[in-house]
Amino acid sequence: MNNSIFGHLESSLNGYLADLTRRGESADPAAATRIANGELPRVVAALQAVLDEHRPDEQGRCPSCRKRLFGRAPAPCRAYLAAHLCLLVTEDDQPYSDTRQLGAR
Repeated sequence: MNNSIFGHLESSLNGYLADLTRRGESADPAAATRIANGELPRVVAALQAVLDEHRPDEQGRCPSCRKRLFGRAPAPCRAYLAAHLCLLVTEDDQPYSDTRQLGAR
């Protein structure tokens, strides 16, 4: 494991998401409702905060993803593309059989 601060943040966030997934998958309907009511707003707020950092400028460029001073960042922004693929593309539309593979990329 990476001993940097980022490594610890990454580890705890991955643990939280894995625990949330595990609890959601094994919960009875009443427990699933409690989990959704408590955790879903937090997850949505976290995703919105990330996407806010990648909001395109007036030319449609992501200021966070721009690699070169005068270069154009790839379009669409990777953060928006990943969110869109994970949340809005149906299983039938995905080139992968398991939607969790997309989130791991």
